Amino acid sequence: MHELSIVSSIVESVNESLKAYPGARVLEVRLRVGVLAAVVEDSLQFCWGIATDGSELAGARLVVNAVPVTVHCAACGEGGALESLQHFRCPNCGAPATDVRSGRELEIESVEIEDAIEDAAETAEEVAR
Repeated sequence: MHELSIVSSIVESVNESLKAYPGARVLEVRLRVGVLAAVVEDSLQFCWGIATDGSELAGARLVVNAVPVTVHCAACGEGGALESLQHFRCPNCGAPATDVRSGRELEIESVEIEDAIEDAAETAEEVAR
């Protein structure tokens, strides 16, 4: 299961980024995962729970956005999303598709954090009431 090593790398990267925001809490991590990336979302979610348990990312949501396979066709000059991975042909003219433009991605799209300063301000307002 290579998803555990992928998730471990993501956790490491997010933790590194958190150093710029002391005391911040991660609410959500969004990934862009191409359908050709050979990654199973259920396995990512399972591994996310294991990798973040007891860490600064514990309780954070992992959101996976699937990226379709898009191609550019040399024959017709057009492109588009493939209808099926079993039919690797230009969606416009039907020529064999060899120029893949998207669908292999595996990247962190965004990280949503809750700043510790905002928490302190909200707590101070609640105490003042």
